[in-house]
Amino acid sequence: MNPGIFLVQSNDELIEMNEQPYDSEDVLQTLLAKYPSLLAGHQINSEKPRRWLLVERECGVPSEEGGGSRWSIDHLFLDQDAIPTFVEVKQSTNTDIRRKIVGQMMDYAANAVDHWPVPYMQERFAASCRECGLEPDEKLSEFLGNDAEPEEFWAQADRNLRDGNIRLIFVGDKIPNELRRIVEFLNKRMNPTEVLAFEIRQFVGAGQKGLVPTVIGKTTEPPPAPRPHPVSRTAEEIIEVIREKSPQEAEIAQRILNWSKPYFTPKCAKTSLRLDLTDSPNTFHPVSIDTGGHLWTYNKNIQSTRPFDVAKNWTEFRRRIDDNPGVNFRHGETYSNTKLSSFADDAALSRFLNVIAWSIEQVKNPTQDKQISASSDTAQP
Repeated sequence: MNPGIFLVQSNDELIEMNEQPYDSEDVLQTLLAKYPSLLAGHQINSEKPRRWLLVERECGVPSEEGGGSRWSIDHLFLDQDAIPTFVEVKQSTNTDIRRKIVGQMMDYAANAVDHWPVPYMQERFAASCRECGLEPDEKLSEFLGNDAEPEEFWAQADRNLRDGNIRLIFVGDKIPNELRRIVEFLNKRMNPTEVLAFEIRQFVGAGQKGLVPTVIGKTTEPPPAPRPHPVSRTAEEIIEVIREKSPQEAEIAQRILNWSKPYFTPKCAKTSLRLDLTDSPNTFHPVSIDTGGHLWTYNKNIQSTRPFDVAKNWTEFRRRIDDNPGVNFRHGETYSNTKLSSFADDAALSRFLNVIAWSIEQVKNPTQDKQISASSDTAQP
């Protein structure tokens, strides 16, 4: 093979590095999981280079709501703007890279947008971190820095997913012309979805290895102006965004907000309304509502607040939340959520608000070793 890279050593020796195929697709997949920066973020956006948070390798995708995994995406990443990024890897020797891979990717994207709850992504991220011996919260905080709060980041991921604001990336050692033309065609016409390919060529020589990524699909045309997002919204503005999609869910959100006023101070962001307990020695924020029409419980915050930092008390809180016929909270390690429409029945909403009122009483009068009562009153939304 002709050399593709020349390295000049400190002793002035010149090393010729020749292009060499990967031993298998798994080798390239493993490199991407270990070194996400191989998806050269500056080539995607030179003004604001993309950074990558690996959610999971071989991430399952269902074909129906609540179903098991029918397919798996080679890699699922989130960038710093919480844009879900799907990555499929194929070697150039695999004929699927020419056209079949495109249909596969479209299947993944269409079904993930419809059937992936954000708690699923959170759970897969946590599981991936634990497999690597990492603490999920520390990994996420390191990735976000001072740019965003974790709950806002996940809420934005949910909004991006539902709006189709996602990124599809095909990766290979070489990108054939057939795939190149498809990528360029789709990327011009699928706003807000971005479609790209990366050629990551491998060069070896004298016991050293070099990897050279090149993005494919970016054009010289200026990208469409991004939809502006306000820095924050008021509680009323968040409810109005919900109303545009579902008047019923907006009405339920308004009832929750009205009920919360004696207890909570609303903390608003771009896509969520969080309820923080007022006049409490603890930072207790058990509940939030997002613009996608979801009601969230912050499991990690609740579990870290007295007296729910005791296992039996946390178990009693969770039992009360789940003991509400017709309401199914999708469980996550850090958060759980359900659609506001789950509370269309007045009795269901009253039972939920009763649990939150009861939790406030426990937090304001914490006694860790007391036995929490199993009785409850009825809250009026």
